This record gives sequence, structure tokens and C-alpha cells, in this order.
Amino acid sequence: MKSQIVEVTNGEKNWGKFLVAHFDSKEIWHQSAVVPGRELLPLIGYDLGRPERMVWVLDLQTREGACFKIGGYAKADLNKHKVWVCPMFEPFLEWLYVNYRGIDELPTHVDLPDAAFAMSGYRREGQ
Repeated sequence: MKSQIVEVTNGEKNWGKFLVAHFDSKEIWHQSAVVPGRELLPLIGYDLGRPERMVWVLDLQTREGACFKIGGYAKADLNKHKVWVCPMFEPFLEWLYVNYRGIDELPTHVDLPDAAFAMSGYRREGQ
């Protein structure tokens, strides 16, 4: 996997620290050890979604995260995974869905001045 650490702020209020990771071709084309001969259907291939459009986002503060499909709906995706997040996780995920152009294009700092301030993180309620 290729990864990038991105720090996210909303001015001088909150500070989120995230590791964003993207499957590389080694993972995308990994062959199953259980079902040999699946050369045309790699282990995490298209039957699990389009791996080239998926990113892992790990909140380095809470040490929790999930795999997200770029272009989704951040609030619903976070509720589905029920992860414990810092206040900047959802605003960053929204930003990532719109601005992601590849792991090598991610900045090391994103300022989201309109993101709401919060005193602490929280676990998403989920379904």
C-alpha cells in the first residue's frame, strides 16, 4: 500500500491527524492462496468493488478507521463503520471525496475553516 499522512485543521481550533492509504497493484492483483487459478479474479478484485477507488483512512489520534469508496456520502459511510473519530474526520472525509486525485497528490495539510469546532471525538452511532 502507498500512504500519506495528512494533518487537518479548522483554523486554530481542532487538529486531526490521518493516515490515508491506497491499494497498490501488488494488493489489487494478489492471487488467492485458497482458490488457486483465479488469475482473472484477484482476491480483492472487482467482486469487492473497485479497489483503485478505495482508500483506508486511519485516525491517528483514536487509532480507528475504515476503508472508504471515494465519492460516497461521508456521514452515511462513517455511520456504517461506527468508528471512533476526532472532530475533523467527517469534514476531512467530505473533502477527500471531492478532492482525491491519487495518493501522491494529497497535501500534508488541509485547512477546513468552516468545519465545526468540537471539544472531543466521539464514536459514530451507526446502524
